[in-house]
Amino acid sequence: MHAVVYERHGGPEVLEYTEVPDPSPASGQVLVDVEVAGVNFRDVYEREGREYVMQLPAIVGVEGAGTIVQTSQRVAWLGVPHSYAERVAADSSRLVPIPDGLPPEVATAVLLQGMTAHYLVFDSYPIQKGDWVIVHAAAGGVGLLLTQIAKLVGARVIATASTDEKAQLAREAGADEVLGYEGFAERAREIAGGDGVAAVYDGVGRTTFYEGLKALRPFGHMILYGASSGQPDPLTLMLLAKSGSLYVQRPTLQTHTRTPELLQDRARKVFELVTQGALKVRIGARYPLAEARQAHVDLEARKTTGKILLRP
Repeated sequence: MHAVVYERHGGPEVLEYTEVPDPSPASGQVLVDVEVAGVNFRDVYEREGREYVMQLPAIVGVEGAGTIVQTSQRVAWLGVPHSYAERVAADSSRLVPIPDGLPPEVATAVLLQGMTAHYLVFDSYPIQKGDWVIVHAAAGGVGLLLTQIAKLVGARVIATASTDEKAQLAREAGADEVLGYEGFAERAREIAGGDGVAAVYDGVGRTTFYEGLKALRPFGHMILYGASSGQPDPLTLMLLAKSGSLYVQRPTLQTHTRTPELLQDRARKVFELVTQGALKVRIGARYPLAEARQAHVDLEARKTTGKILLRP
C-alpha cells in the first residue's frame, strides 16, 4: 500500500509518499480501507515534533473514514495513528459508525473539528444566551463549525479573519461582527458594550493570545485550544488578577474523548447536528494522498478555508 511517511521532524519537505507494507492489526484492532483522511494542524505539530511525538519513521495523520475490511461497515475515526495511508490498523474503540446518508467525506470533515467546536461551546466555556464571544480564525475548519454551534446556543459572535473572502465565510456561518486581527481587542470591547466579551476561543496562539486577554470582561474565559502561530509566551499568573480575575484553559479533544463512551456520545451529537441540517460542513480543499506535502504547505500558509481532505 501507499502512505505518507516522515523519517525526521521538520517542514512539509520531510513528508514522502511511498510504498509500505500493509499494517497488521493487533488484538482489539481491525483493518480498515481508508477512503478519505483528514488534515489538521495537529498533524503539523506531529510532523514538526512539537507535540504528538511518534517513533520514527512514522506515517502521519490520525483522522479519516473508510470501510472495515472484515465486515464492510462504514466508520470514521480520530486518534488513530498512521491515517495518511491506503489502509490503517485501528483500535475498534476509536471507530465511530457513520450514519446512513452521511457521506464519508462529510463525516471525516466534521468529526475532529466538529467535536472540538462542540466541547468548546458546551464544556470549556458553556455559552449563555446573549454572551458576546470571540472566535479566532473563524473561516478555518474549527472556526466555521464553532461559529455555527455558538450561534445555535444563542451567542453573539465576533469573528476574526485575515481576508475579505474569509470574513464573508464567517458572516455566512452566522458571525454578528467580523474583525481583522490588528487591534481586535479594543474594537471587540466596544462591540460588547465596553465591559468585554465572555470568552475568547483561540486556536491561533502566539499572535493573538495576549491581545485576547485584553478583550475579556471580568471573570472572562480565555480558551486556548490550538496554536497555529506558535505557543504564546509564558504567562505571568498575576496578569489574570490584574485583568479582572480571568480564567485560562488549554483543553484538548483527547481529554474530552478519553473513553469510548465519551467519544461515541460526542460524535453522535455532532453527526446529529449535521444530519438535521443545523450544522453546515465546508470542505475547502481536496488533495490526492500523494500531494499531502502540498496540503501541509497550503494549510500553514492559511491558503485554505474549511476542512482539508486527502484521497488515497
